[in-house]
Amino acid sequence: MPDALFADRRLAEIYDPFDPDRSDLDAYAAMVEEFGAGHVLDVGCGTGTFACLLAGRDVEVTGVDPAAASLDVARGKPHAERVRWILGDATTLPALQADLATMTGNVAQVFLTDEDWERTLRGIRAALRPGGRLVFETRDPARAAWREWNREQTYVRRDVAGVGVVENWCDLLDVSGDLVTFRATYVFTSDGTVLTSHSTLRFRNRQEVEESLLATGFVVDEVRDAPDRPGRELVFVARVSGL
Repeated sequence: MPDALFADRRLAEIYDPFDPDRSDLDAYAAMVEEFGAGHVLDVGCGTGTFACLLAGRDVEVTGVDPAAASLDVARGKPHAERVRWILGDATTLPALQADLATMTGNVAQVFLTDEDWERTLRGIRAALRPGGRLVFETRDPARAAWREWNREQTYVRRDVAGVGVVENWCDLLDVSGDLVTFRATYVFTSDGTVLTSHSTLRFRNRQEVEESLLATGFVVDEVRDAPDRPGRELVFVARVSGL
């Protein structure tokens, strides 16, 4: 089940105002051009920012996400009518023959078990054409990003159009091996409503990710640095093996 941040309609509607800087998507858009991808599969597309950006550039896009509330928000954006939206996950995709699949925004870290991660990778591989590519990011566990996930460092107060002032912060709850659990709190000051979203992410290291890709029929072409977060993210570029 998706976290409340993505599945609760009221939280899904303020997701974008609380994450307005999506310059992290520039590198992915550049890779769409670099690899000449005419059809892109956006796995974990959320509120559709990247999918709609590509659709506005005449790229065929399929966006898949398990959170209906997020997809409802996505469908209201410019160019959304040019995107094929699928409610679900990578394990239930039709044969798309896509040129490129993406997982932006650290979507790759929401798959907590080896089994779920493997099924996801195999589902993506089946949706790609022979020689198609998969690109995604994951936080480098060596940087221990969770040390910054506290109210003091994450507190934000925004005046959201049509909603009013909303306060938001993050609290780290638990670190167990490579699993990190945290809680996001949102306070709607207009009516005093307090909503929370609990999340757990898995921090796989580079070797683990590469081995999982090889085991599911991919070849790792390279591992890049995220240009907007140097030294903090691992960006994997993999290709369907056999070509």
